[in-house]
Amino acid sequence: MRIVVLPTADDAAQFVADNFEKLLATKPNAVLGLSAGSTPELAYQLVCERHPIVDQAAAVLLDEYVGLSATDGQSFRHQIQTTFTDPLGLDPSRLYSLDGRATDPVATCAGFEESIRVLGGIDLQLLGVGRNGHIGFNEPVSSHLSRTRSIQLTETTRNDNATAFGSVDLVPASALTQGIGTILEARQIILLATGAHKADAIAAAVHGPVTEAVPASALQRHPNTMVVVDAAAAQRC
Repeated sequence: MRIVVLPTADDAAQFVADNFEKLLATKPNAVLGLSAGSTPELAYQLVCERHPIVDQAAAVLLDEYVGLSATDGQSFRHQIQTTFTDPLGLDPSRLYSLDGRATDPVATCAGFEESIRVLGGIDLQLLGVGRNGHIGFNEPVSSHLSRTRSIQLTETTRNDNATAFGSVDLVPASALTQGIGTILEARQIILLATGAHKADAIAAAVHGPVTEAVPASALQRHPNTMVVVDAAAAQRC
């Protein structure tokens, strides 16, 4: 695990964008693993401004709320497509996401895993981290061998995502997420975290024991992971 500490959140976003651009330049048919949320938004914007060629590329989303359709304003599919992959010029058919409205989530998750396999695996997976150490929606005590599945969200996670919905009561109680075992199969992983509110989670993820109590600690076992943080998020490292 390599830890990259940069002065500001803008610097961290620039670093991540550089890695995306380099991958797309050297492997035009790269498979990008994308996470939603506010943390990676600037990095995505910077990638779009560089106008890389993505005719052969594909993208795979990390997770999705149960109950939300792809066109719902709060869905991760809608967020990523409107703020990143559409401006990037990626064909929507090359954006793979979990269906939050699926009537058979078990079959949906199995099919999603098969899609990743057919694509040849994920070349670069971008992750964020929750205050409780979750990656994707893999909450504490998730098995490090877990696969894509449905999971109940903790109150901590629902509270942290309440702003996007206007109220914690409107945040879905469950989600579909790539498992930790699925995530660890990516050839390269970048965990991006900024802000002092992420300092405890980063310290536990990179310096604490590898434990199911801190899902992000599983990244210590991955041979090609970078943890990219600004000074505020690194203050306990």
